[in-house]
Amino acid sequence: MSSTTEQATGARTWSVAEHLDDILTAVQPLEPIELNLLDAQGCVLVEQVTVPVALPPFDNSSMDGYAVRAADTERASEASPAVLTVIGDVAAGSSGTGLTVGPGRAARIMTGAPLPPGADAVVPVEWTDGGTGAGPARTMAPHSASPQGSGGQVRVHRPVTPHAHVRARGGDVCAGDVALEAGTVLGPPQIALLSAIGRPAARVRPRPRVVVLSTGSELAQPGEELAAGQIYDSNSFALAAAAKDAGAIVYRVGAVTDDAETLRATIEDQLIRADLLVTTGGVSVGAYDVVKEALTAVAEEEPEGPEGEHSEGEEGEEAEQAVHRAHVDFRTLAMQPGKPQGFGTIGPDRTPILTLPGNPVSSYVSFELFVRPAIRAMMGLADLHRPVVRATLLPPHGAGDEEPAPLTSPEGKRQFLRGTYTGGERPEVRPVGGSGSHLIGALAHADALIVVPEAATKAAWGSEVEVVLLG
Repeated sequence: MSSTTEQATGARTWSVAEHLDDILTAVQPLEPIELNLLDAQGCVLVEQVTVPVALPPFDNSSMDGYAVRAADTERASEASPAVLTVIGDVAAGSSGTGLTVGPGRAARIMTGAPLPPGADAVVPVEWTDGGTGAGPARTMAPHSASPQGSGGQVRVHRPVTPHAHVRARGGDVCAGDVALEAGTVLGPPQIALLSAIGRPAARVRPRPRVVVLSTGSELAQPGEELAAGQIYDSNSFALAAAAKDAGAIVYRVGAVTDDAETLRATIEDQLIRADLLVTTGGVSVGAYDVVKEALTAVAEEEPEGPEGEHSEGEEGEEAEQAVHRAHVDFRTLAMQPGKPQGFGTIGPDRTPILTLPGNPVSSYVSFELFVRPAIRAMMGLADLHRPVVRATLLPPHGAGDEEPAPLTSPEGKRQFLRGTYTGGERPEVRPVGGSGSHLIGALAHADALIVVPEAATKAAWGSEVEVVLLG
């Protein structure tokens, strides 16, 4: 990365791709750890998991009914049912070895119970009289209230074939099979499989802990009374929600006032629980741009040894003032919105920090382009980016009969406009709201970003454009 001093001169304008590549080169996947299954949900598996035992581990019934020899039912019908002697019950959780089903015999069996020796099929209870001697049964009488339930006779009204309604041992997976490959994201079905084969935990890359804080003395928290000149802090809520959506464990910090020392102290306090820090606001060229002031001053004043490290005598001070190891580049990007950006590392563990602009749309677009891929890279995911498609650009809804002027874009900048996307055979996208980076109301109704490339200064209605899908 270039030095902070060089960037402060404004000598270079970075492209979106260059800035993103710089971030992804520096951000590394988190070290794998062993997590309990529910804690591992949403994480990426780092090892191949094989099946230790067959699933299911034994032949078992898929129905409540009667375990039988299929040959004893082959001539059964409503008019001439097969009459079998009931020798007992086989409940789920039992061994199934206490009873043997011989010719002309049957055992009441419950769903999931092991198939007893001698039986090769299960007759659903609805195909029998349930041992009552009456018509077809709708249900099986409870064991505790059925004097004939585990004895007597049962009339079978329909034949079954061998293995009917039986879940065969290993019918799902066999011992030695690969259950899950390394790189699998553990969702509910994968968690179910791991638990089914007896795994209480999984070795995964953990979800990164992301600390989000906004800056600005003008910011009040929702629920508070607004004083003169104040607005509500929406950025920290939006970015915390976006980080959570990306897969992170999120800690939202209330707005920090425009004071460099206060900001440095807040960041230092948060480093202990952060794998990634995200700030919003204070990175432009104003007199009160506190993030840039705080972190630039630290980087410029940091004493370094021969190889760019602190001298040995300052190791104790480093532990107390971790923020004094900040290397943050503040950059001008060829994009709109989101021109001012910052990226670097901070603290003794070189925790990545991304500093985003303060306008709501700018911060959110910046998150989607830069922070979301960084979070997913730290998780070890292969798919880092939102889907990108092509769609026909149409005028906004409510534009009227007269076609509005084409969309315009500053030359040399990649513009990201909010839009609503309609898929199908002929995908379409329409702008929503204006281009102002403060228009958060329009952002709430958008599900896509319309991309106007650097070389274009306008986008005509009916033309094909690149679209980033947000939903």
